[in-house]
Amino acid sequence: MRVLGIDPGLTRCGVGVVEGVPGRPGKLIAYHVVRSEPDEDISQRLLHLDRRLAELVALHRPESVAVERVFSQHNARTVMGTAQASAVAILAGSRAGLPVQTYTPSEVKAAVTGSGTADKAQVTAMVTRLLKLDAPPRPADAADAIAIAICHIWRGGTRARIQAAALAAARRSSR
Repeated sequence: MRVLGIDPGLTRCGVGVVEGVPGRPGKLIAYHVVRSEPDEDISQRLLHLDRRLAELVALHRPESVAVERVFSQHNARTVMGTAQASAVAILAGSRAGLPVQTYTPSEVKAAVTGSGTADKAQVTAMVTRLLKLDAPPRPADAADAIAIAICHIWRGGTRARIQAAALAAARRSSR
């Protein structure tokens, strides 16, 4: 399974592409950071992010997209920008006809480190170790995006099977 993981952000949006199967170390295909200037008009920043994500989806041809879910932050301005970037990321996958799944930061941390309270350094270290990389991916936004892709590979398949089983059960019971 090839997954495009996205750590949404307006100034820096991390993108990581990983191939793998549940329970086994994956293979890093690529990682990118889409940047925009904070003083640019918001419409232009979002348009740039949209275009760049569409290019990366076309380039890497993932089977699914995983996006970190916006989590409550103290700074309302920061959370608004992250939420807007998250919506663009979700649309990029949807527009390409791909399944899109979101994960909370604690789900991602738990998947790659075993602890939902791991810090960024621990996540980066585990991504480096799990994928047998020569050096840690930089900046941290890239490492986070890679971790999101790993989380989806390891947990997304199970989650999708559970949702499909629940849907099938609901259809059977409505007959």
